[in-house]
Amino acid sequence: MKKPILALILLFGLSSLSTATEIALQDRHPDRYVVVKGDTLWGIAGKFLKEPWRWPEIWKMNKQQIKNPHWIYPGDMIVLDMSSGSPRLRLVKGLETIKLSPRVRVEPAEASAIPSIPLAEIGPFLSKPLVIAEGELEKAPYIIGTEEDRVILGAGNSAYVQSIMEGGALNWHIYRPGNALVDPDSNETLGYEAVYLGDARITRFGAPATIDITKSAQEINIGDRLVEMKEEATRAYAPHAPEKTILGRIVSAYGGVAEVGKGSMVTLNKGSRDGLEVGHVLALYRHGRSIAPGAHDDTSPETVKLPDERYGLVFVFRVFEKISYALVMQSARPVQMLDDVRTP
Repeated sequence: MKKPILALILLFGLSSLSTATEIALQDRHPDRYVVVKGDTLWGIAGKFLKEPWRWPEIWKMNKQQIKNPHWIYPGDMIVLDMSSGSPRLRLVKGLETIKLSPRVRVEPAEASAIPSIPLAEIGPFLSKPLVIAEGELEKAPYIIGTEEDRVILGAGNSAYVQSIMEGGALNWHIYRPGNALVDPDSNETLGYEAVYLGDARITRFGAPATIDITKSAQEINIGDRLVEMKEEATRAYAPHAPEKTILGRIVSAYGGVAEVGKGSMVTLNKGSRDGLEVGHVLALYRHGRSIAPGAHDDTSPETVKLPDERYGLVFVFRVFEKISYALVMQSARPVQMLDDVRTP
C-alpha cells in the first residue's frame, strides 16, 4: 500500500528542495532490514523509498552525516518507525538503538562500512586521474620499447620505460592523452581526458627502467605514459539531491560510445565550481524533438517542440573543478551524449 507522507525538512540546508513535496514509500516496504555484506546505501534506500536519493530526509541526516555515513555496517538493523505518524529510520546494533546525533563512536574499520553504490562499477575510476590539463602527460615517463619487438602490449608482457630511477614508485598507471572535453553550451574547454590503459609494476629501476604490465584495459603501445599510482579513500556519501538547481549535460561516456545504459559511467560538464559534490543524484532528461504538426489551418505553427522527458538517474561519485563523473543508476532508455542532467 502506498504511503505518501509530508516531506521531512532536512536540517542544515536541504529543505529548499523538499518543502511542500511528498516522500513515497515503496508499496511493499519492509518494517525492518538487517544489513548484509554487499549492500549499498542506494540499494537499502530503494527498499524503503521510491526515490532513493531522499534517504537523508527520512533519516533526518544533517550535512555532516550525509558526507560521512560510515556508521552502517553488515549486521546492523534498520527499522522504519511510524510511531510519530511520520516515518523515521532508526539504526539498531544488537539490542542498542542508536540515535543519529553527532557524537564520537567506536566503530569497526571504516573499510567494512557499506558504500553508497556498488564499488565494482566505479573502483577503477576512484584513484585514477581522469582529467588532465593540456600537455600534463608530456612530462611523464613513457614506454620506449617492448620485449621481442611486440607492437601491442597487454597484461603479462614486459616493456622498457624512458627513465624511472631508484627511489621512485613501484606501482604505476598507464595512460594515453585523450580528447578535449568541451562544454556544449559555452564552448569552454573543461579539460582533457586521460585514457586509462592499464597498470604496471617496476621490476628494474634505471634509464631505461623495466616494467611488467599487471593489468590491461585497452591495448598498450610505445609512447604511452606512466603516472604514479596513488590510492584514494572511497567516500560513502549518502545519496541526496543537490541543495541548489543544477542544469548540466553529458559530454562523454567511458569507452567513447554514443549510447550507454544502466551501470555505465558518464562525464558531466559541471563540477565543484557549480556546486556538485560526491553523492549528488541528478535526473536524466532527453530533449524533446521539434516536429511539423501538419497544416490544418492557417494558424498552425510550422514546428512544435515536444516536452523534455525524464527517464533515469545518475549518481555523482567523483568531482573535479569543471567536470564530474557519474554512474547511471536507473535508465528507461539509452543514455545519449548531450542529454540533460538536472536536480531531481
